[in-house]
Amino acid sequence: MRTRKGAARTQANKRLLKRASGYVSGRRKLLRTAKETLVRAGVFAYRDRRMKRREFRRLWIVRISAACSQQGLRYSQFIHGLSLANIGLDRKQLSEMAINDPAGFQMIVDQVKSALANKTAA
Repeated sequence: MRTRKGAARTQANKRLLKRASGYVSGRRKLLRTAKETLVRAGVFAYRDRRMKRREFRRLWIVRISAACSQQGLRYSQFIHGLSLANIGLDRKQLSEMAINDPAGFQMIVDQVKSALANKTAA
């Protein structure tokens, strides 16, 4: 005798429609449309988790660049000077420091400038 899914299929469909509960119109009520929408939403979610990292890095760079230009230094010079001065702060920390602790950021800029001056003198 052939077996059918019965209750298991009903439960699976209910789970699927529950995940699609916030969507509009047939996207939350019709099984095939809801399934297509959930697959598409998953693709966007996967892509945008990666895009979020890129966007934040760009934001941090813009913030650091603005803070450096106030100190009379270009962003590329600043990053090069960080490596010369052996300062291991990442862009997120530098960005937060530029916003919330300008005095601390000023100290780092001074160290970078001295490291750059030592390199050009040598």
